[in-house]
Amino acid sequence: MFWFLLIAMVVVVAAVTLAVVGGGDSEVLPEVAPEQLVDPLPASRPVDRADIEALRLPVTARGYRMADVDDVLGRLGAELAERDARIAELQAALAGGHGGAGPSLRKDDEDR
Repeated sequence: MFWFLLIAMVVVVAAVTLAVVGGGDSEVLPEVAPEQLVDPLPASRPVDRADIEALRLPVTARGYRMADVDDVLGRLGAELAERDARIAELQAALAGGHGGAGPSLRKDDEDR
């Protein structure tokens, strides 16, 4: 009885393995095409908060695709650097417009 159960178990395991692997020319489990990130960030204008909130990176078996994450982070880093440079430029122009006399007066200070 033991040998019969052992042989039956081996036959069942072999049949399941052949069914999963595909024992012929026809594929039982076809290869799934990997998800590719279609650059959802707009190329014609700066990225805004809504673009970042709508961004969904494709997931793979081990997590996110590193190339897609690197591309998105590189784009965001470049845009933040541009914005920081523009802010510094505007602050320098504002300080130069006041003649460097000190901080500008606030509305509360003007009323006094």
